[in-house]
Amino acid sequence: MTVELTRPVSRRVLGTETLLVLGLSLGQSAVYAVVSIIAKLTAEGPLSKQTASLNTSASARPWLDLTYQLLGIAFALLPVLLAVHLLSRDPGDPARTLGLDARRPGQDLARGAGLAALIGLPGLALFWVAAQLGINATLVPAALPDLWWTVPVLILAAIQNAVLEEVIVVGYLVTRLRQLHWRLVTIIAASALLRGSYHLYQGFGAFVGNAVMGVVFSLFYLRTRRVMPLVIAHTLLDVVAFVGYALLPREWFDWL
Repeated sequence: MTVELTRPVSRRVLGTETLLVLGLSLGQSAVYAVVSIIAKLTAEGPLSKQTASLNTSASARPWLDLTYQLLGIAFALLPVLLAVHLLSRDPGDPARTLGLDARRPGQDLARGAGLAALIGLPGLALFWVAAQLGINATLVPAALPDLWWTVPVLILAAIQNAVLEEVIVVGYLVTRLRQLHWRLVTIIAASALLRGSYHLYQGFGAFVGNAVMGVVFSLFYLRTRRVMPLVIAHTLLDVVAFVGYALLPREWFDWL
């Protein structure tokens, strides 16, 4: 009988792996966001007069646009599958390691809703202050045409954002940095700053707000070891923002 021995993964390999996962996902988004904010700051006119659009149309032909939207959502989740696959080398089930399972649906939903309220209400106030100070671009959360598939696609986009960000920036990154023996304060700061940095294209208010959100979410994960409530909270926040903007009268959003 042959006994297969597995060697523990070195810190160097874990560090390289982490950089590659981030480089293929939200680390890459952070680099583009930095370039975007530099472009906005060096363009003519103040930052507040420029626009940051999310969920934009990809084609004038509705069915082709829908196809592009669904493909974009699907491919954006591949780094999540990669991260979970890489975590499968560790002892135990990676879904349980991340707390991304359905063992506690009621508790996860309640915690997620509570986190959404905790982050959402002060977040709106911060967004208003940033708009008054002129340190944010004008945000357009949904710029899709008014079609039968618009709302379902916006909901799917909200879920995709939540799964991608919370699994990579909190679950995976915190797990790997702990294995690399980073201090807890440094882990929380790294996760929060990464979250803020890939929102920089929206402006400095968005950076601060999302960094604060990152601190809260990282602390919650370190305490509970469950990423599912974070996914639920993030999904609720994005659904309200995307679908609300698509369905409600535009004059309601003049403050953005």
